[in-house]
Amino acid sequence: MSRSTTTKLPARLDLSAPQHIRARGRSSSIVKLDEVKDRGAEDALDRNAYLNINADWVNAKGAWLIHVVLIISGKVIIDTIPGMTQQISWTLVNLLYLALSYLMFHGVTGIPFGSDLHGGAYDDLTLWEQIDDGAQYTPAKKWLLCLPIGLFLASTHYTNYHPWFFAINLTALVIVLIPKLPQASPFDTIAPHPPQELDLITHLLLINPQFHRQRVRFMSEGTGSGFATPVSASFPPSGSTTPVLESSSPSFSRGPTTITEAHFK
Repeated sequence: MSRSTTTKLPARLDLSAPQHIRARGRSSSIVKLDEVKDRGAEDALDRNAYLNINADWVNAKGAWLIHVVLIISGKVIIDTIPGMTQQISWTLVNLLYLALSYLMFHGVTGIPFGSDLHGGAYDDLTLWEQIDDGAQYTPAKKWLLCLPIGLFLASTHYTNYHPWFFAINLTALVIVLIPKLPQASPFDTIAPHPPQELDLITHLLLINPQFHRQRVRFMSEGTGSGFATPVSASFPPSGSTTPVLESSSPSFSRGPTTITEAHFK
């Protein structure tokens, strides 16, 4: 014998009038400019607390040579493909290296491990901005700037200066080089020997570059996912406070404003 089960909805839930849901669109711009800043003394202390092993490897022994080894290895592997010509081979090597270089140095922000050791000081910085504490025109950054140019010249030579291959390689080179150029000079001051009257925070602010420039990104989306995020009164955008449900219906009853001992009897 079966009996009917009745479910009573709470009085606070109002399903009579569906709410209009609007979608938050995403940015469709090809080139995006992001302003890079820091929190001053907090980031200066967090960056100097521990060694940033995510960016320190570029100055290690053999770090410069590994780029040449990877380029030569990629050239040998691509040449083993049947029917591959030298023009297409050099173009593919150039495009693959530039694509991986852009993704590695400019496409990803933060550090993959040990981010809590630095208090989130590197969360909004790309690997290029983390190298040498953000200083420009250091030996490591000069090498990473000249290597794509040298590979472009080699690919242009071995493609016999074909106009189509030249246009493709030049476009890829420009896309990779623009994010490497400083968009504005960091207002930093070098102080190798801090005076006696300066405290630790002031010294860290003097020897560390203050990020305040424009970051250039290509094909950057406005949101993390490819879909629009629904936004409504009961589902606000991230970062906002929890919505308070209000209703003008007579069945909507508010809780007691004053709690006494009578409520616990």
